[in-house]
Amino acid sequence: MDQKIKREIILDHYQNPRGKGLIDDTSYLKSNTNNDSCIDEINLMAKIDDNKITDIRFDGEACAICTSSTSIMIETLKGKNIEKSKEIIAEFVKMIDEKEYDEEVLEQAIVYDDIYKQPNRKKCALLPWWGIEKIINQKESE
Repeated sequence: MDQKIKREIILDHYQNPRGKGLIDDTSYLKSNTNNDSCIDEINLMAKIDDNKITDIRFDGEACAICTSSTSIMIETLKGKNIEKSKEIIAEFVKMIDEKEYDEEVLEQAIVYDDIYKQPNRKKCALLPWWGIEKIINQKESE
């Protein structure tokens, strides 16, 4: 993907994040993730019905990479079943960790395919994905 297009996608998701704003609904599962080395802190909440992620919301204070990654993750995983979501999360983590991955399943999240060039930004991109993984694990252990 062209670098200019990647920047435009990241900037759009940073300036107009999808799923921004928590709601008061006890049927949502919640998680909090933060980055010890910067300001990034993301509060996630997700609704999972019939093995499907029907909604994801977030709030918090985070840099452009973390905020845009959260927004892109929401668009990518919303409406997917748990198994597909886990596959996408695993491929995203592999990509960030510079391991072999299947780019076909990542959809827009592929914009972070060269974040490894800035090692201090890897955690920024991964933070929301770790948060949704916690929520999925919480749901599966119910």
